Amino acid sequence: MILTMVAMLSMTMAFAEGENAASVNNVEAYDMNVNMRKLSQALALNADQMEAVAEIHHTFAAEMMFAAQYNNEERKARVNDAIKKDVKWMRYVLNDKQMHKYLLLLNTTLNNRGLDK
Repeated sequence: MILTMVAMLSMTMAFAEGENAASVNNVEAYDMNVNMRKLSQALALNADQMEAVAEIHHTFAAEMMFAAQYNNEERKARVNDAIKKDVKWMRYVLNDKQMHKYLLLLNTTLNNRGLDK
């Protein structure tokens, strides 16, 4: 009986440990902080655009981290809202060529992190 109890506790601890690791990895996927210097080089931003893009992206990253704290349904809605806001504001700052490249980078990042729709 004692061995059964030890075995059950061991399995419970292993399961709980795996669940915590999964939730940590899940939250890390929502960390959207990027190297702004490299992003500005990739998009060929001028100084004014660089400042505006940094502010917009900072807000986007904060909204994504905030979304990670919710359950799955609410999280998906908040992620979609954050993406829509980000794209909307980036359209004001970037020209068509830059916007195309930004959307490509954003979609690739979201797909790589498993956050695609």
